[in-house]
Amino acid sequence: MKTFILSLIFILGSPLSWGSDRECENFTIADMNWNSASFIAHVDQFILEHGFGCPASLVPGNTQATGKELLNEGKPDVVPELWIHAMSEAFDQAVVNNQLLYAGEPFSDGAIEGFWVPEYMVKQQPELATISGVIKHAALFSSNGAKAPFYGCPEGWNCHISSKNLFKALKLEDANFEFVTAASGAELMSSLQQAYEKQQPWFGYYWSPTAVLGQYKMRLVDFESGIDKQEFKRCTSQPECTDTKVTMYPSPEIKTVITTHFARTLPRSVKYFARRGWSDAQMNEILAWMEENQADGEAAMEYFLKNHGPIWRRWLDGPAARSVKKALKDLQ
Repeated sequence: MKTFILSLIFILGSPLSWGSDRECENFTIADMNWNSASFIAHVDQFILEHGFGCPASLVPGNTQATGKELLNEGKPDVVPELWIHAMSEAFDQAVVNNQLLYAGEPFSDGAIEGFWVPEYMVKQQPELATISGVIKHAALFSSNGAKAPFYGCPEGWNCHISSKNLFKALKLEDANFEFVTAASGAELMSSLQQAYEKQQPWFGYYWSPTAVLGQYKMRLVDFESGIDKQEFKRCTSQPECTDTKVTMYPSPEIKTVITTHFARTLPRSVKYFARRGWSDAQMNEILAWMEENQADGEAAMEYFLKNHGPIWRRWLDGPAARSVKKALKDLQ
């Protein structure tokens, strides 16, 4: 909260705030490798170009690599959906030093992450709602006595670190579970979808808002530990930590992060980012549409802007909104 207030002081106190935009440069936006982030990146790109006359290029990224690049090199200029809790102290300091700004929050309802099992398994065996129950009934997740898979995040995602550390802290290997690293977000999603459609066992990490958790009834497993935010920052989210303790996931810190250079060059965009956001229901609807139509971030951007005008027009002033509307007509 303190760093967010400092961001606002910087923005509102700047002599460039809300003034005329300087000539645009070759700015970049992080197109992260999961659906919600890619969708938001394409929305931001379209609105910056057609609403503010500022073209920007999309560059591929993931949480760890993009976060480090942003801190060390000040690039990319805009990261629309950055899960920062693993690096929150470094980012907070960069905000205090006026290198970066927390420009907004993409999810107005927040988000949730943790270890999940299907609701149908909990109905059959209620003890699976807790981690002690999962360990007690580990055989339900196994086939012919083989190690039961625990589905973890892809490498390069912060949740790969946290889920692996918690897997160790919970001693799940001793309970005959095996940590399975998903090759991609799509593979992680597919593992859950296939299990659910066949009413088979599934145990692993996931987060919301996502199309899958919007579509399937899942139960967040209670670690019976409560939430220790300091422990999560100290160890759970750190790759080099070896003495991690059990804690539930705290509410994720998810920010839209921009460089102060970008904010100074295009000050009107800061007001846009501060207003721009989706509720869980809105984002889940978009993500479900992407899944049903096998659509990428660009297609989802076009679908959203064409069909949800009342949402995005609230983020823009009149001239910018009219410019975006005109550009959408040209897409047809």
